[in-house]
Amino acid sequence: MTAPRDAAGSRFLYDSFDAATARIEANERVMQERWTALDYRLTQIDAALERLEKRIWIGVYGVAAFLLAQGAEALMQAAMR
Repeated sequence: MTAPRDAAGSRFLYDSFDAATARIEANERVMQERWTALDYRLTQIDAALERLEKRIWIGVYGVAAFLLAQGAEALMQAAMR
């Protein structure tokens, strides 16, 4: 509901707040892009943590296998004496 252009007074009294609305919409778009980027980065971090966890478990199993092999070798040496 805007007044005709030839009305007396400031145009800011009659025009809607288009600049404020445009700023709000721009901020919403920026926040949506930031949220999308954050979601993408969190997905990448989650994948990296899963790969790291697999590597850690492989290391743990490797150490356990080494210790079991050393124990088996010690038992075989003790049985031969």
